[in-house]
Amino acid sequence: MAAQYAAEPYPMRKATDFLAFVRTGSRAADEGPYFFRRRKLCVSALKCCLDQAAAADDVIDGIWCICEESSWVISAHNVNPIPGAPKARDLPLPDVEKPYIDLFSAQTGMILSLVHCLLKDRLNAVTPLIGQRIKSEILRRIIAPFMETDDFWWMGFRRKDLCNWTPWIVSNVMLCACVWLREKDALAALADRALRMLDRWLDAVPADGGCDEGAGYWNMAGGALLDCLELLEQATDGRMTFWQDEKIRNILSFPMKAALGGGWFVNFADCDARPFLSGERMQYAGEKLGDPALTSMGIRMRGTLSDQIRDVPHFSRLLKLLFHPSGQEADAPQPQDVWLPDLQLRVVRRGGMVLCCKGGHNGESHNHNDVGSFMLYVDGQPQIVDAGNMTYTAKTFSDARYTLWNVRAAYHNLPLIGGNEQQPGKEHAAQQVRCLPDGLFLDMAKAYDAAAGIESLQRSMELAESQFTLRDQIRLRRPAPAAWIWMLKNRPSAVGNTLHSGGIQITFPQELQCEIEEIPVTDSRMARSFPGSLFRVKLTGAPASSFEALFAVRRKNT
Repeated sequence: MAAQYAAEPYPMRKATDFLAFVRTGSRAADEGPYFFRRRKLCVSALKCCLDQAAAADDVIDGIWCICEESSWVISAHNVNPIPGAPKARDLPLPDVEKPYIDLFSAQTGMILSLVHCLLKDRLNAVTPLIGQRIKSEILRRIIAPFMETDDFWWMGFRRKDLCNWTPWIVSNVMLCACVWLREKDALAALADRALRMLDRWLDAVPADGGCDEGAGYWNMAGGALLDCLELLEQATDGRMTFWQDEKIRNILSFPMKAALGGGWFVNFADCDARPFLSGERMQYAGEKLGDPALTSMGIRMRGTLSDQIRDVPHFSRLLKLLFHPSGQEADAPQPQDVWLPDLQLRVVRRGGMVLCCKGGHNGESHNHNDVGSFMLYVDGQPQIVDAGNMTYTAKTFSDARYTLWNVRAAYHNLPLIGGNEQQPGKEHAAQQVRCLPDGLFLDMAKAYDAAAGIESLQRSMELAESQFTLRDQIRLRRPAPAAWIWMLKNRPSAVGNTLHSGGIQITFPQELQCEIEEIPVTDSRMARSFPGSLFRVKLTGAPASSFEALFAVRRKNT
């Protein structure tokens, strides 16, 4: 890897690439050179650690060009979304006089801090000015804004709808502080402020510890909280620990509850079906919680050093992977059924089949319009799916979000009423939600707007040893057609009122008309989970004031 990065120089990070976000919606134009610089610096630093004879010039160049950047914020994060703040179009380039802290500026501070920790003597042998420059930039861009402003939205002082930004940023700011703030009072003041922000984030997290952003975001939500708690325990010589707190235990164990085996995870919201998760962090959490099942899953999913580089990159996680021994997997309990009452997530396992279904609302973080949707896995393979995430662009977190097909209800396993699909917003929520012994019951009527004319839309999902049963009972104020959408991993074929797809067959009411649409997966991020194509089946019934639809999904040849 070092040879690969050594062959390419640090790229320019140009103003016009930064401007591309507001001009064309491209994030990649700025993020490409931005992340390449940081990956190259991490790899160059590791090479110097492993080979004492290696020149440190690539490290020095990387440090210097990153310190020379006008901003450590990526183009997509250049505005602070609080009332009265400028819009992206009004602030297309960073204001160098007002450093903002986003996810990756804080992570840049972490990378530079750790590179200096590893190579301080070699850098000082060239000139102490390198370390002084790092410290000066981190104090100016990270520590001072963190301590002196309450305006950054993720702090929780101006907004309460917090997400992974809070623990992710705080964890990296705390690491920078532990490296550079050598006076006890200064470090204590920053820690106090950081923990108050974490408290505000914890207030926004449900008691069941569920991550509405999906399991893929645990890395930077629960996993980042773990980073904070680990730093706090170390900085206080073990006097401050929270490993027995029930809510924290629930947050840290969430990946195990969302795991489907074979690297597949429940992937509601902006979550990949096969996300990159930090196995070492799960292992460490399991060890701290005394949870052998979580520990063993973490050991299995530790991955490689290059995984950590290819991600955002997270240098501290890479070093933890190097220096935290993997240990041996223990005999751990097999996964059980899951019910998270706050997130309203249900996972049921029966005879090699796994049903994942949800209630919730359509105002969740990284929301998809998917109240009442479900997935079905058979023998560890996806059959009925959620398409998951696509590469982020300017549309992803804008007013145009719900023009993207993968977030719309019309591309989830849900009914359309008179052509109307579910709408975004917290008010569009599940009602009468009940956890069933083998599944979930809910009323989805409020997930649609008034134009759909729905009085009630009751859905029951149950999984037996060899069959999944879906029952919808719909009452409308006026006659309208109803259509049921099924998103399938494998190419289906219809024979009478039965669909054959991969390892399953789906029996549907005879009066429904079947249409099959192939959706080529052209997005590179989605293709990591679902290469090739997905298939959208639409089963449509004639206009009526009420529908009682029963669907049965069985394994093939059973």
